[in-house]
Amino acid sequence: MPGSTDGSTDGSTKTMGVLTVGGLVAVTAYTVALGSNGWLWFGWVVLGLITLGMIATARST
Repeated sequence: MPGSTDGSTDGSTKTMGVLTVGGLVAVTAYTVALGSNGWLWFGWVVLGLITLGMIATARST
């Protein structure tokens, strides 16, 4: 089956994806309600880059 080489890696990648999307929603809601916070956006970008790295690593194995 495609994509089923290692269930734990696939599961952790999906978890990171969910956390990244949830983080985007949370940071956006914070920005709308209380104004922009550069550190929150910076943290979200770092989380997004880590998630992209995990996706790239999972696809290459």
